[in-house]
Amino acid sequence: MTMKTENTVWHEHNVSKAERAKQKYQQPCLLWYTGLSGSGKSTVANAVDAMLYARDCHSYILDGDNVRHGLNGDLGFSDEDRVENIRRISQVAKLFVDSGLIVTTAFISPFQSDRDMARALLEGGEFLEVFIDTPIEICEQRDPKGLYKKARAGEIKDFTGIDSGYDIPQSPEIHVETANKSIEQCALQIVNHLEQKGYIPSK
Repeated sequence: MTMKTENTVWHEHNVSKAERAKQKYQQPCLLWYTGLSGSGKSTVANAVDAMLYARDCHSYILDGDNVRHGLNGDLGFSDEDRVENIRRISQVAKLFVDSGLIVTTAFISPFQSDRDMARALLEGGEFLEVFIDTPIEICEQRDPKGLYKKARAGEIKDFTGIDSGYDIPQSPEIHVETANKSIEQCALQIVNHLEQKGYIPSK
């Protein structure tokens, strides 16, 4: 959707994004986790969030399932609804980044065009694509919600990796290969990247 509500005007804030970031001693950004269902996106994201909290960083997670319980509860999983799902969360994430937070979204977000759309909303360096790279065989073995089994049985349609495609990120800022790493190791890789690139202070 590109339609805008009529008779509305954007209001500038007295406190800038830079001032909010300075108050929090960090550079706001959006960690956009993408990967197949069962890849470990939410698990790794939560581990990273806990590490950031322990370091007195200001962060928040916008989890895919949680958002579908409220804001996006009216959407299904057709290609059209997936696009709208990402459009809405991208706009919400932008507001969170503007508040000075390190924001996390954990969505399958299978289409590169949608991830590019989310990136385009933010300033340079604020969008960090985090590819949680887990082979589909491992995702199916885990199948924590039993979704792959249902998809294989035809009980779920438009399931990513089965009867709906997934665009593998070609140049993610952070590429996490989970097959031979613990959750802690994956999370540390991401936190170390944030530290090395100056988003959060060094210990």
